[in-house]
Amino acid sequence: MNQPVNYMQPDVPGKLPWHKVKTVVATNENLKGYGCLVKASEYKTFPVEIVQWPKATGRPIDADTGNQGGTKEGIFDFWWEGDLLFGRNNAIKDEYLLGWSVNPDDANRNNAVEATDKVLLWHANYHPDGGQLFFPIEGSPFVTPLALPGDDITPDKFTNFYFDGSCGLYIHPGIWHEGIFPLSRKSKFFDKQGSVHARVSVNFAREFGVFLEVPLQK
Repeated sequence: MNQPVNYMQPDVPGKLPWHKVKTVVATNENLKGYGCLVKASEYKTFPVEIVQWPKATGRPIDADTGNQGGTKEGIFDFWWEGDLLFGRNNAIKDEYLLGWSVNPDDANRNNAVEATDKVLLWHANYHPDGGQLFFPIEGSPFVTPLALPGDDITPDKFTNFYFDGSCGLYIHPGIWHEGIFPLSRKSKFFDKQGSVHARVSVNFAREFGVFLEVPLQK
């Protein structure tokens, strides 16, 4: 049985090579398959897809059942402490060490850093049970690396999408992601997602021997 992932104390080496992800400006056209842009006028009522509970064999699950868990919503906080980027999903009451601006061995939580141009990720995941919506409450520009569905995931399958802060992002169930990364040192996002919140994960450091280098810029 899989052991729970310790998101605040990642099981990763202190130094690894970096795999840089290509950045594109997000549009509804290049987000096809991943999700779509969400306008300020619609994010609070935007529908989140919920996937019917799976059943491998035997009689099928009755129609209109197995998908009644609904959604949760709340504020997703992101903030830097020195060279470390943290996130707190208040909708599901989870907290994460998302990454670093330098290799972990060189990272200092007490550094007086005013800005950074990248975040090094050790992990990504997808939710098989539902979609997820993020909207920048303060209008902060942000980026997020995404990959299309499939368990044969590799670092080169990710694309980093840049958003100017005027729209949010909705992603379909099964889309690989790892939070939202504001270009500011601290930001808040409205978050709406499936209540079950199942996660399927990849540890880039352990599986591929790299950190995913995500540029914090257009």
